[in-house]
Amino acid sequence: MAELNPEERQYTLAVRDWVAREVLPTVHELEHANTYPERLIGQMKELGIFGLAVPEEYGGAPVSMPCYAQITEELSRGWMSLAGAMGGHTVVAKLLQAFGTEEQRKTYLPSMATGELRATMALTEPGGGSDLQAITTVARRDGDSYVLNGAKTWITNARRSGVVAVLAKTDPAATPRHRGMSVVLVPNPSPGLTVSRDLPKLGYKGVESCEISFEDCRVPADAVLGGEEGRGFGQFMKGLETGRIQVAARALGVARAALEDSLRYSQERETFGKPIWQHQSIGNYLADMATKYSAARQLVAHAADLYDRGLRCDMEAGMAKLFASEMAMEVALNGVRIHGGYGYSTEYDAERYFRDAPLMIVGEGTNEIQRNVIVGQLISRGLAL
Repeated sequence: MAELNPEERQYTLAVRDWVAREVLPTVHELEHANTYPERLIGQMKELGIFGLAVPEEYGGAPVSMPCYAQITEELSRGWMSLAGAMGGHTVVAKLLQAFGTEEQRKTYLPSMATGELRATMALTEPGGGSDLQAITTVARRDGDSYVLNGAKTWITNARRSGVVAVLAKTDPAATPRHRGMSVVLVPNPSPGLTVSRDLPKLGYKGVESCEISFEDCRVPADAVLGGEEGRGFGQFMKGLETGRIQVAARALGVARAALEDSLRYSQERETFGKPIWQHQSIGNYLADMATKYSAARQLVAHAADLYDRGLRCDMEAGMAKLFASEMAMEVALNGVRIHGGYGYSTEYDAERYFRDAPLMIVGEGTNEIQRNVIVGQLISRGLAL
């Protein structure tokens, strides 16, 4: 990946050491019990991980996007759920930094930097999926307030976040539809905001993914991000560049863990009088896994570098997310194959990687949506890569 400055290299190594010391010895028990990792989240706060996207003037310790991607990979290598605990939080911090009013930044960013206040974003709806322009959640102006009604789903950290950045229609009659959307910052708890249930999941254990509803949920008029209606769709599209790089980096972490475990197991396990890596079929799996992981890392590094230079990277972030997530799924499956019957056993981590990997395929915009983004940009840019 991109070269980091000495301070960023030191910080990334500190996170790697923490994962090895605190996460890896406990992840198996926590994940299978589906237990919220309170102690680990507390240590992440102490490490400053929740302040990585918050400017210094608000108490954060910001890092470059390449550094952020590498830290995300390190966390996911230990347990992908930990990266999920800070993913949406980071996107909201970036939204506040880029589009928030000064009052909004002062209200939220200092406590977000320490992790005392956690943030999440609410885009997806039960009937909308990836079609964000089809959302039905409405924020209606009523005097000096907005009143929200609607529902969102697959909201990570919904129970433990103190503020929810909600994409809602402030002008349902607008044409085109995206011009009627705004991001509304809703404190949690608020009267009328209900976290209705935690969704059961194949993987991505420990942190909650919830359905939430708004029933006449009233917030102040200054809760609209940036103080101006109608800009929410574009704001969130910019935020999703961060989100997709983050999800791609999560995929790298899961794939790297599966590859490292497979390499280790293939040297320890013997059949027909030799380590199994020496059997051509197993060796081919390992070679392909390592090659595709390395290629995905370069795509993520490229997208992160463009982001850091202030350049448009929606296509590049989409490419990174698409390739890295599909790669992680393939690597995780091949890890199960290499482990044989043990890969199907819950006593080994190979099955956890296989359960965690699909999240990155459908999260932060499905891979089918990524392909739409990519081809649209290929046409509009005149095939300029």
